This record gives sequence, C-alpha cells and structure tokens, in this order.
Amino acid sequence: MDRLKQLESFVSIATRGSLTAAAKAEGVAPAIMGRRLDALEERLGVKLLVRTTRRLALTHEGSAFLEDCQRLLIDMANAEASVSAGGVKASGHLRMTAPAGFGRRHVAPLVPRFHELHPEVTISLNLSDRVVDLAGEGFDCAVRVGDMPDSSLVSLRLADNRRRCVATPAFIQRHGAPRHPSELSRFACLTLSSDASQTRGWAFRTPDAAGKLEVIHFKPHGPLDCSDGQVLHDWCLAGHGIAWRSTWEVEAEIDAGLLVPLLDEYAAPANGIYALFPHARHLPLRVRLWLDFLKQQYGRPEFWGEVR
Repeated sequence: MDRLKQLESFVSIATRGSLTAAAKAEGVAPAIMGRRLDALEERLGVKLLVRTTRRLALTHEGSAFLEDCQRLLIDMANAEASVSAGGVKASGHLRMTAPAGFGRRHVAPLVPRFHELHPEVTISLNLSDRVVDLAGEGFDCAVRVGDMPDSSLVSLRLADNRRRCVATPAFIQRHGAPRHPSELSRFACLTLSSDASQTRGWAFRTPDAAGKLEVIHFKPHGPLDCSDGQVLHDWCLAGHGIAWRSTWEVEAEIDAGLLVPLLDEYAAPANGIYALFPHARHLPLRVRLWLDFLKQQYGRPEFWGEVR
C-alpha cells in the first residue's frame, strides 16, 4: 500500500507541478507529499523531479516513469471497475473533444462503432482546434496530438505520431527531391500561415559537428500558405509542393502511392497522440471503455493506413 501511495503521490506532484498543489488536492501537508517522493526516489535510486526557480520539473527518467505510472494506475482502476461493476452495462452521456482535422478522420468514424458496442451510452463529440478546458466546460475526455504541456490533467498515450515531408510522384519527377533539409529552400513548400505548434518551423534530426544527433528547426518558404491543414493536404495531393504533415494525415496516401515520403532519414523523434481526462480515479465506466476502445483501435498498425 505504501508503494502504491508513493506512485499516486508522484503522479499527482508531476502533473500538478508542485508539492503544494498536490498536497492540497489530497488534503494533506506538503511535507507528507515530499516524504513520499523522497522515499520513492530513494527506493528507485534515481532522481525523478528537480526543483527549478518556479516549479518542479521532470528528469528524463521521471518523464518515462510518469507515463508508466499513469498507465499502471489506469489499468488498476479498470481492473477494480470490472470486478465491482459486476457486469453492469455502460450508460449515460459521454462528452469528448478532439482537434478538428484529426477528429474528423480518426475519432468521428469510431464513435458509431463504439455506440454499437454500448448502445446505452449517448455521445457528444466536439471538434475544435482550440484548447478546451475539460473540467470547466464539462468534458469527460479529450484526444490531443503532439507534445503535452505541463498540466493537471491525466494523460494516456494512445499511439505515436511522426511528421513526414511528402510530395506527389509527379512533383518529384518535375522538380527532383531534396536530399537534406537544408535543400528545402530550393523547393516550393506548403506551409501553415498560422499554427502555434509550428512557430519554430519544420523539425528534423541531423548529426552535429561531433556526430551526435540533434533536432534542428527549418522555416521553409513557398508561394502558397494556408491556415488550414486540410487545404495544404489537398494542395500537396494536387502536386503544388512539398508538405510536412502528420502520419495520421498521409499514411493512407503513401500506402496508395499517391504521396512519396521525403527526408525520412532526418525525421524528428515521434511525439504522441494522447487521451486526456481530469483524473484517473473513479472514472465512469463509459469513459474507461471509450479509452480502452481508442487504445485498441489505434494500436492496430493497419488502422492508420485505412482510408475513411
């Protein structure tokens, strides 16, 4: 029990960013949370969190351990629920949100399938590119793509997501293909005119002077840009330039030969596709089943190549 409490306290501290906030949420003194964290780090023999001038920050080991702990606590909650539910069917209303483009392609098609499995659950799906306040706006969970910012929300990694440079075979035949990210300046690149996740440009991983791999950012230019990712996708398919798109957007077209991946050897490390929810304990059965369903569907390698 002490070990479980240490894990729960570590997750609470890490996701809330401070001992004080975690202690307040549990109704104990910050010193108690600090002792639990110290005991966990001593038992593991690694530093999980370091204190900066403004807040606690995860170490590399702590970041990996946090994801494992969150998954463990969710699995434990699901196991307890499956026993205590005693075969009770999921019911009630499920409210969820997802980014517009990703949601249209990879969340919306799954909603009717989930409803067929659980007909007593009614479902509302909100598609929006703004960051929705789950607790404040009454949502049960969210699906989000990319690196997760510091947050008090609990996250469950559903799948990996990478970005790839792509172009049509016809475009490559006419203009050739870049062999290094620095050569993109010679090509027509299709870029987002406003997107917070790409303010630093397209990301690639290249060796530095010492031969160590490092992530660099390149801001390409071209005659066409748009604030809508789907428009860029359509322009790319029409052969108007090179685009830097997520695998979930282009996997089917790559498999079909409509698009050709470029510079894959320089691709930046994958980020993630996550489910977020306010807390891990006492999740309604309908939410737990939806999370399990998403994890199962996104875990199928063929899922991302299916044309919808």
